Amino acid sequence: MTTAIDYLSEVERYSAHNYHPLPIVLERGEGAWVWDVDGKKYLDCLAAYSAVNQGHRHPAIVGAAKAQLDRITLTSRAFHNDQMGPFLRELCELTGYERALPMNAGAEAVETAIKAVRRWGYRVKGIPANQAEIVVCRDNFHGRTTTIVSFSSDPLYQADFGPFTPGFTLIPFGDLTALERAITPHTAAFLVEPIQCEGGVLIPPAGYLAKAYALCRQHNVLFVADEIQTGLGRTGKLFASEWEDVRPDVTIIGKALSGGVYPVSAMLADRAVMDVFEPGSHGSTFGGNPLAAAIARAALRVLVDEDLPARAQELGSWFLGALKQIPSPHVKDVRGRGLMVGVEIKKASGPARPFCEELARRGILCKETHDQVIRFAPPLVVEREALEWVIGEAREVLA
Repeated sequence: MTTAIDYLSEVERYSAHNYHPLPIVLERGEGAWVWDVDGKKYLDCLAAYSAVNQGHRHPAIVGAAKAQLDRITLTSRAFHNDQMGPFLRELCELTGYERALPMNAGAEAVETAIKAVRRWGYRVKGIPANQAEIVVCRDNFHGRTTTIVSFSSDPLYQADFGPFTPGFTLIPFGDLTALERAITPHTAAFLVEPIQCEGGVLIPPAGYLAKAYALCRQHNVLFVADEIQTGLGRTGKLFASEWEDVRPDVTIIGKALSGGVYPVSAMLADRAVMDVFEPGSHGSTFGGNPLAAAIARAALRVLVDEDLPARAQELGSWFLGALKQIPSPHVKDVRGRGLMVGVEIKKASGPARPFCEELARRGILCKETHDQVIRFAPPLVVEREALEWVIGEAREVLA
């Protein structure tokens, strides 16, 4: 019989050591719950970094995948398929954008947006060739490609991966004065996460997004929101930008776009930006493939039919308040929006990982981020009773 230790040993032996996961081997999931190979049940409070907003193996999404697997899975973009058009229409109708460009991983969608805004800068704004600048924020996380880590402020993401791609200006997150100073005639776009999830669930000051958007309008700069983790219901609205009534020029989505069943991402924009592309200027063999499109269509229907953003808002508001009421000598701060919540551990109490390990022993799967923060982000289908149980266990662990 293969044991958890056997599985862990295989990964240690054959995998690149680019992750440091908790030593738990999962084999099954349903809704907000997962089971390991030994049969132990856990509440998933990470939701695959918000990819599983709809819950594990949502029957409507899995059903759509199975049905499409019996028809056709890949055509490439050399030909049309009968799923991509309906998917793009439904996505645009839901989000209010005129165009969508489907990709696979979230980082691919970010790279797509970077190419789009640079080309817009040259062809529409009139920035001199090869001088376009994009303003980004410190502590950002937009992916792990060479270009994206070029504008990371985390030395771990950059060490020995250079030379790096130029054209990015780093400013502090939440600092409007720094944004205004960073904008030049060569600035094509401002790329920002409405909440810096990987950065430690960092929420900017109230009004920051709206004022940053106004600055971009004033200077003819595109406002680009990376909503790969914060979008599709996670924070209590379809997009986190909506909390400040901001409609970005470009919105980047992924993860929950497929409900965790298949890699699907997209760049959303109106024609004024999206039409900078012409045949041959950008592409993806798997982007928009019929299997991905069928799955994403089902994932979007679940978000709407089950009103998961409203559920995230209601449960998240209660959960955040309950966490804040836990007395603990170790907790520095509790912050969040919807069901994206971070509990920051004081440095004097050590890193957050031992707290995550103890929660896992009690059947609650969390993951530390930026060393000091425990992130709670369960599937949006989680039941209130399960979160009440989490509060009871967290009260003991944080004490």
